Amino acid sequence: MGLLDVPKRIFVGRPIRSEDMGHTLLPKKLALPVFSSDALSSVSYATEEVLIVLGVGGLAYLASTPMIAAAVVLLFMVITASYRQTVREYPSGGGDYVVAHENVSHNAGLVAASALMIDYVLTVAVSISAGVYAMYSAFPELQKHRVSIALGFIVFITVMNLRGVKESGTFFAIPTYGFVVGIFALLAVGFFRAATGSLPHAESANLVLHAHKTGQWFGIFLILRAFSSGCTALTGVEAIANGVPAFKKPQSENAAKTLLMMASLAITMFIGITALAMLTHVHVTDEAHASVVSQIAGAVFGAKSFGFYYVQAFTAAILVLAANTAYQDFPRLASILAQDRYLPRQLHNRGDRLVFSNGVVLLALFAALLVVVFDAEVTHLIQLYIVGVFVSFTLGQLGMVRRWNRKLRDEPDADRGKIKRARAINMVGSATTAVVLVIVLASKFVKGAYIVVIAMPILFLIMKGINRHYQRVAKELRLASTRPVLPARNHAVVLVSQLHNPTLRALNYAKSIKPHDLTALYVEVDPDESRRLQEEWERSGIDVPLKVIASPFREVTKPVLDYVRRLRENGGDRDVVTVVIPEYVVGKWWEQLLHNQSALRIKAFLLFQPGVMVTSVPWHLSSAPEPEEAVPDTGVGAPTGPAH
Repeated sequence: MGLLDVPKRIFVGRPIRSEDMGHTLLPKKLALPVFSSDALSSVSYATEEVLIVLGVGGLAYLASTPMIAAAVVLLFMVITASYRQTVREYPSGGGDYVVAHENVSHNAGLVAASALMIDYVLTVAVSISAGVYAMYSAFPELQKHRVSIALGFIVFITVMNLRGVKESGTFFAIPTYGFVVGIFALLAVGFFRAATGSLPHAESANLVLHAHKTGQWFGIFLILRAFSSGCTALTGVEAIANGVPAFKKPQSENAAKTLLMMASLAITMFIGITALAMLTHVHVTDEAHASVVSQIAGAVFGAKSFGFYYVQAFTAAILVLAANTAYQDFPRLASILAQDRYLPRQLHNRGDRLVFSNGVVLLALFAALLVVVFDAEVTHLIQLYIVGVFVSFTLGQLGMVRRWNRKLRDEPDADRGKIKRARAINMVGSATTAVVLVIVLASKFVKGAYIVVIAMPILFLIMKGINRHYQRVAKELRLASTRPVLPARNHAVVLVSQLHNPTLRALNYAKSIKPHDLTALYVEVDPDESRRLQEEWERSGIDVPLKVIASPFREVTKPVLDYVRRLRENGGDRDVVTVVIPEYVVGKWWEQLLHNQSALRIKAFLLFQPGVMVTSVPWHLSSAPEPEEAVPDTGVGAPTGPAH
């Protein structure tokens, strides 16, 4: 067992067999917290983002809050109806990328994919930063440690997701359902107190809102910008469409039901929080350091009460754990892109726990970088948010419209009335999200959205470049129409550091492949050692000539490479050189540190020499594991070092 195997098993768990994949699929009660935590948690700060923007115009503009909230809710309903059709038509997952890739164009699919991947990274950074903000709203002394706390949460959620989808879903279910219960309790008590006239004002109600500018055009722009900020409530709606394969069968039907349940909860909570914010006269200014939900909870339940701390605790928990939605969808999307050869192949593979481990780790690294760069400030990060969501929304819905058009054209026996209704829903969804995308870009561009606008084309070009590389490699490796030409001659070279059993085994192996000629090669660093080796070689009567190359600068790798290169150049075009390297196989990690690693360097450089083959001949030391104790093949070689 390797050095890292024990902690890996403690934190991640034991490997799961591939045939046990079915046991990792999620029922609806677990799928809701896994895939909906982002959308559900967004309602906790969507109202706040609206009030922040409207507050710039002064008290008069707060009267526009209900109108903006109604527009957000209407958009939420349209997008939910659209994605319910997507999950039924595409049970294989992939969401907007697959829909746009298949029905619009490959480039449109890559644009949607780049937008989604950037947005998933932002989801982690924003959600965790917002969760930390909720924490220091209740405990202000934590504010100076917000970056460290956020990074700690990223590590925690990463480890939980490496353990598996079902395990993380079970763990995250309690905070998600606890948040829903807390918000509905807040709404019930709050509206009861409002109806009975006993609802007090929020702590910020007496703060003065100063209008920064006036004018008709400024007012229109402010309302549009507030609407775009309120659209953060829609983030995460697409998550279920990307993760349909993670549901228990019938997968599409269960995904559609979970999507409807998520939308119903999110819309109800968003309307309720916005209404209570108006009833308690919440004002968001630089002087108000507590979040909107925190102020409402303080007014409804009383500051420092159990209800206040319950709402704050579960709000912080779901905001942090909302990142789990991205942890489910980013690796899954990356796997599909890797399968299509747009991302490195390693991202397609599942890890020990049947999760896409490489994608999970990659997401964590990018999110941690954003948290550090933006100092875990929600106000700064939120400006980058939702641009990618609406790009993918628009392209995905456009793809669905084209899919319905193709069905109407190519399937004369299909239910045309049903298809036309479905097309109408997606047409409304595509047009609406396109308009919102323009509003979001116009209102958030100079505030930070330009970073996403720059990052998306860069990621798009990177994926195109990776795809071109894979296509070029596939073309080079394609089977030729004629049989490959056999080598004319094989020149074998055995690297020697001293005369011992590993060297003899390597020489015997080299003889067994029957090369055209065989040479033992020694690089002279110390003349005395070189002389002793030559004398011992002659006494032993070894019938393989020993070639000694002097190295005045005591360097081993370059003389070997130069000798092999000359041997290859002096032969014909069809000649090959086989370099045989005797190596120790050790059993303990610390033993590896005690042996020279020159063989690894030599092999690495020889890989770039055309017409050169490298063969390792292992010699197992007594500490090496017995065959029955050997670690199963994981694609990673055992630790080796050159025999010397």
